Amino acid sequence: MSTPVVCIVSAVSNTGKTTLTEKLIAEVVRRGYKVGAVKSDAHGFSIDVPGKDSWRFGQAGAQAVAVVGPDQYAVIQKTNQKKDLDEIVAAMEGIDIAIVEGFKLSGKQKIEVVRREKGTQAISSPEELIAVATDVTDGNFPVPAFPLDDYEKIADFIVDKFLANSCVK
Repeated sequence: MSTPVVCIVSAVSNTGKTTLTEKLIAEVVRRGYKVGAVKSDAHGFSIDVPGKDSWRFGQAGAQAVAVVGPDQYAVIQKTNQKKDLDEIVAAMEGIDIAIVEGFKLSGKQKIEVVRREKGTQAISSPEELIAVATDVTDGNFPVPAFPLDDYEKIADFIVDKFLANSCVK
C-alpha cells in the first residue's frame, strides 16, 4: 500500500500555505503519526552551505552528495527536471503520510487555501479537491470548508480520511 499524500495548495502566493502546512504537521505528529513533509519550490534553492565540504564536492562536479550523521542524513541529487512527487515520497522512510506544500499539478488530493483578499473560489479540479481552508464565511464550496486557523479540525479530517485504518506507531 502506498503512502497517502495530501497537498496544501492555493491559486496564488502569500495565502498561508506554509503556516497551515506547519501547523497540520505538528498536529498530526502530536497524535502519534509519522509525517513526511515535502515543499515544492519553483525558483530553485540550495540546502548546502558554500565553503562546507559537501558544497565543495558538488562544486567539484559530483552528481549526488550525501551528508550522513548519527541521527539523520541528507542527499543532494542534481536532476535535469523537477522530480516526481511519488518518487520523493517513496524515498521517505518510516512515514505514515506525506503532507505536501504545493505540487498543485500533481494529480494528488488537495486541501486548498482560499483567502477572501486573494479571491473566493477554489481552483483545484473537483476530482482532486477534498477540502478548503478559508476565511470566506459565505463561500459555496463543493467540499468541507474549515476556518484557516482551525488546525485541529483540519487534522481530524486528514486523520479520518487517510489514517483512520492505520496503526499509530
